[in-house]
Amino acid sequence: MVRIRVLVVDDHRIFAESLAAALTAEPDVDVSAAGSGPAALRCLERGAAESRPYDVLLVDADLGAGRPPQPAPLREAAAPVGAPMGAPMGAPVDGIALVAGVRAVQPGVRTVVLAERDDPRRAALALQAGAVGWVAKDCSLSRLLTVVRGVLREETHLPPALLTGVLRELTAARKHRSDSERLVESLTPREREVLRCMVAGLGRKAVAERLFLSPHTVRTHMQNVLGKLGVHSTLAAVALARRAGVGPADLAPPSNGVRAG
Repeated sequence: MVRIRVLVVDDHRIFAESLAAALTAEPDVDVSAAGSGPAALRCLERGAAESRPYDVLLVDADLGAGRPPQPAPLREAAAPVGAPMGAPMGAPVDGIALVAGVRAVQPGVRTVVLAERDDPRRAALALQAGAVGWVAKDCSLSRLLTVVRGVLREETHLPPALLTGVLRELTAARKHRSDSERLVESLTPREREVLRCMVAGLGRKAVAERLFLSPHTVRTHMQNVLGKLGVHSTLAAVALARRAGVGPADLAPPSNGVRAG
């Protein structure tokens, strides 16, 4: 029998272990539990290294919300069912950030978000991050198993009551991105270079050194960037740039050049 490997990620220990125990009762399901995002990523990495990759990740939408960081335990925080879970390790990772992280490192893993309430905006964000399902935490075990098996058949699962709201959010996000892309396209090549430096977190002096320009010239470019993007701060410009898909400048040491301007 081919067993489905499932990893439950939730920092509510009782919920995570109860859900894992219920799923383990199924003859074709093999379940482990992790108490934090970093622990889940380590567990996924270990499974892949041992040629026992996980198939489905069940992630708490509110993972880490409002909980202070815990000291790192001496053992791994992800454990098979029946073994106690460790405390969260490393920097906190919320549920949607974990979804994106898993898609980046192990795109074959199907991620389903478990939520305490219907939230079209967060569900849309989860889908954009790579999730293939959004399920209520209080759903029946049979419903959850249907979703787990369904996502392995390339299905996407959302509660019917969320569909309209999620579609509206996704449509608005696409429009917002398109608008941002058009604004970025209005910049000159040099202004785009400056914007990428801003996305990388460089200040005016660092940008000047990076692009071999005078600080005065960089200041002018930055003012032009803000004006063309229709924003009033570097932070807002960076947020718009990220929506448009603009990445940070390469911060490798620049080649020798002559300062201009």
